[in-house]
Amino acid sequence: MFRTLNAIAKALATALGAGYSPIAPGTCGTLVAVPLAWALRGFTVWQFVAVTVAITLVAVWAAAVADRAWGTHDSGRIVIDEVAGYLATMTLVSRATWAPLVVGFVVFRALDIIKPPPVRWLDENLPGGWGVVLDDVAAGVIGMALMVAFDRFGAFAYLAGL
Repeated sequence: MFRTLNAIAKALATALGAGYSPIAPGTCGTLVAVPLAWALRGFTVWQFVAVTVAITLVAVWAAAVADRAWGTHDSGRIVIDEVAGYLATMTLVSRATWAPLVVGFVVFRALDIIKPPPVRWLDENLPGGWGVVLDDVAAGVIGMALMVAFDRFGAFAYLAGL
């Protein structure tokens, strides 16, 4: 039974294998989230939030179990946190056109790499799967604020018109 749970956790933690990419696994994990965000484009904000929270909670569990199974802490193979973080970034903007999806991808990846306060603190101080996942979700929340600002200033409409 534990082998089965470990296998499920590893599959989820790696976003169904994206985390095994030898090049930029975090970027690959975020790429998995882009079509997911687009597929959820018809959801209300509250439905989208519910999906994001559910994925975040599953991510915390999967990251903790996968790390324990691999004997690691915050393994680079764990990319479900990028999925949760990208979804957080995309919560309050339209996901029906390419411009917000691409800008959100760039914004989230930059924040995930830079780890501005309090993102780095969460990563370094929360235990287990919580630290692995919530730093990315925090980066996603900061990204969400930036995305709302871009939307308010018409950036997506401008890009769509190019």
